[in-house]
Formats: sequence, structure tokens, C-alpha cells
Amino acid sequence: MNELHYIIDNYREIRSRADEAAKKANRQPQDVCVLAVSKTHSLDKVLAAMEDGIIEFGENYVQELKEKQEQVIKGNHPQPNWHFIGHLQSNKVKYIAPFVKMIHSVDSAKLAQEIDRQAAKNDRIIDILLQVNTSGEESKSGVAPDDVFALADSIKDLKNIRVRGLMTIGTFAEDREISISEFTLLRTLRDKLQELHPEAELTHLSMGMTNDYEIAIEQGASIVRIGTAIFGQRDYSKK
Repeated sequence: MNELHYIIDNYREIRSRADEAAKKANRQPQDVCVLAVSKTHSLDKVLAAMEDGIIEFGENYVQELKEKQEQVIKGNHPQPNWHFIGHLQSNKVKYIAPFVKMIHSVDSAKLAQEIDRQAAKNDRIIDILLQVNTSGEESKSGVAPDDVFALADSIKDLKNIRVRGLMTIGTFAEDREISISEFTLLRTLRDKLQELHPEAELTHLSMGMTNDYEIAIEQGASIVRIGTAIFGQRDYSKK
């Protein structure tokens, strides 16, 4: 897989910049996960990244993730930690519930209840994040900021899921102040939610992508989702 060494080089560059952003914010670099978003990229690229110790990968499409996991098992490859970060339909939860590490995009009680049900069937507890639409854009999924508290309350008694924090997809803009505003909002919501639910371990803020991950880290991100800057341009014809 030497021809794929650029993936490792790219990741190391992103990791270095993430570490510097963390230090700038007086945070520990190890508290920030650089999630390698491998959607539409082949399992060979994932395996190439794993050769350098990268184990956290994000996927957006259920069928693609299911197929990659089947290839992992068939090829007796090491098991990656799969994060599902795309819009998730309730009727497709069953395909990823047996193995997914974390689902970032939970935006309804119905979806949370189905994840809980499928997790129980697989004798698992699945970590989830509640997705918040911090930009107000209709094209983006997620609950309105003020509605996240009611969502959290409605699912707090489910036994086979564990809410670990919040996620957002920020506005894709060059305006740094917009990014700061949206990421600060998510952090503020998480902090308030933690006060309301002191028993929960709401340690995660999944926010920031290739264009704004350093800003996100400065504002408290624990997970940044980086795809193109690590794996190169995507081929959506293969998803």
C-alpha cells in the first residue's frame, strides 16, 4: 500500500495542526480525536491509514459502512472504530448496530429509541451524540438549539444507548466569526445539558471539518471530522 502513503502524510499534518490548536487553547492534544472520514473511499485506504495506527473512521452511508465492515470480517482485518456521522433512517439502524462505535447524528426520540432497541438485540450499549442545527439552515439536519433539552429528557431512561455529547455541522463559510458563534453555541448547550443531567458523561463535542477544525478545537471540539484533507477528493459515483 506504499502508493497510499500520502494518506498517512496528510493525517500527520492534520494531527500536528490539531495538536497546535489544542495547545493554543490550553487543552491537551490527546483530548481531541481527529476522525478520518472515509466515506466513498475504499477499504484499502482505511487499511493503509490503520497501518500508521489510525483507528477512528467516520462514514455517512449505511450501505457503504455495512459493506466495509463485511470486508473487514471476510479479510480478517483489524477492527476499525466506526463512527456513523450521516443522516440515519430508523429502518437502517439494524445494519450498523452490531458494530458501530458511535452514532453522531441522532436528532429525534424515534431514532434514539430504535438505536436503543437494536443495541439491546445485540447485547450492546451504543454511544450517541445529539445533532443540533446551529446554523438554522433548512438543508441541515439536527434539532433546533432550544429543543435539544427536551430531546435529551425524552430519551434519558433508555438503557442501551449512552448520550455522550452534541454534534453539529457548521456553516461552510470563510467568516471565522460565524464559525466561532456556532461552535460556542454548541459548547454552551452541552454545558447547560451537563448541568441538567449531572449523571451523564457529556464529554464530546463533534464539530469542525477540513475548513474550520482548528477553530472548532479552540472552541472545545473533542472530535473533528476530516475527510478530503486526509483521503483526497471523493468519488460519489461509488457510494
